Amino acid sequence: MADYDAIVVGAGLAGSTAAYCMAKAGLSVLVLERGNTPGTKNVTGGRLYGHSLEKILPGFAQEAPVERKVVRERVSMMTEDSCFTADFHSARFNDPSCASYTVLRAEFDAWLSGKAEEAGCDVVCPAVVEDLLRDNGKITGVRAGEDELTSEVVLLADGVNSLLGQKIGLKKELAANFVAVGCKEVVELPKNVINDRFGLNDGEGMAQLFAGSPSNGMMGGGFLYTNKESLCVGLVVSVADMAGSSVRLPDLMEKFRESAPLKPLLAGGKLVEYSAHLVPEGGLHMLPSLSDNNVLLLGDAAGLCMNLGYTVRGMDLAVASGEMAARIVIEAKEKGDYSNAVLSSYKTRLEQSFVLKDLHTHKNAPDFMEHTHRMYKEYPELTADALTALFKVDGTPSRLLLKKMLPLARKAGIFNLLKDGFNGTRAL
Repeated sequence: MADYDAIVVGAGLAGSTAAYCMAKAGLSVLVLERGNTPGTKNVTGGRLYGHSLEKILPGFAQEAPVERKVVRERVSMMTEDSCFTADFHSARFNDPSCASYTVLRAEFDAWLSGKAEEAGCDVVCPAVVEDLLRDNGKITGVRAGEDELTSEVVLLADGVNSLLGQKIGLKKELAANFVAVGCKEVVELPKNVINDRFGLNDGEGMAQLFAGSPSNGMMGGGFLYTNKESLCVGLVVSVADMAGSSVRLPDLMEKFRESAPLKPLLAGGKLVEYSAHLVPEGGLHMLPSLSDNNVLLLGDAAGLCMNLGYTVRGMDLAVASGEMAARIVIEAKEKGDYSNAVLSSYKTRLEQSFVLKDLHTHKNAPDFMEHTHRMYKEYPELTADALTALFKVDGTPSRLLLKKMLPLARKAGIFNLLKDGFNGTRAL
């Protein structure tokens, strides 16, 4: 007889959600987390779209350690000497069905893992799972150090670089163009300073993405999220581009931090955390096999992340994948059959949900963003030139707007603008 019905490797959002749902249904569940506590290994920038967790734990934000509800969106295009920002502030984001929150994952993941424990599952950390146990072609458990623990099914929620998933052939080794490297700093600031500096009230938050000079012309960009008494600020850059660059990511981060648009926002702050991490960027094209006999892949381990330039999503996909994996395991227990014939319906559930539907909708986004480097250099510069021409008054005779803009469009290449506009519209 197995020690547990299910063993979950990883106590991130996907793993803890799955553990919570299975334990609530009466299954015996063990969660093994390599960090000292859940969340300590997580480096996510810090925004949770709450809709998927709201369905599992209605009103969760009233209890969970969320930082602020995001009511303000900013997207900035930067050059070395200019910055154009689109700023949208709306009370419509207060609706729980579409609300999003800034979170500090060390606190939030610990809370969600605690909910799983309250539901009846065991959580052990730190525990490094080094291999999976096998018997007659099926997974029978895990090996963590000197301990061998058996289960009917193993759920792998061990992050984007899932070595366990690779060992059993569900995942291939990561391709450089399918992942990015992200670095993040947490900068402490008083709550009233954040409110005044970003035009927010208590409990309100802002998310800002930066394209252009922060990534030095490479695929990537910067981000900033407001917490109660801190800011999360960082950069994400394609591993493929970084491999061919002579510039180091820490140097790019320092330059970004000292840039004219960002420096005043961080003024007076105290750096309390610095970290780096791989981020899945391949979308549908990096989707691995999601199941085999007695095993499932969840969250980042399954490559469930979307970067659309104007927004980045991963947490809501992770939560949904955890819930759906749990539902399939519950059904497998009822049938007494954990073979891939049963577990493969996990992918069917994902295909019927927003998770894979959204990835299918934006399946061309990774390729567009990877191969349209004009988005990270030429177009921010074009925007700066166009706005300079629009607002500059220096005593020279004025010209009609069309005559100001047409030379700039020709400089960028009218065909390039039309082609990238068409492809971007289709992809994003």
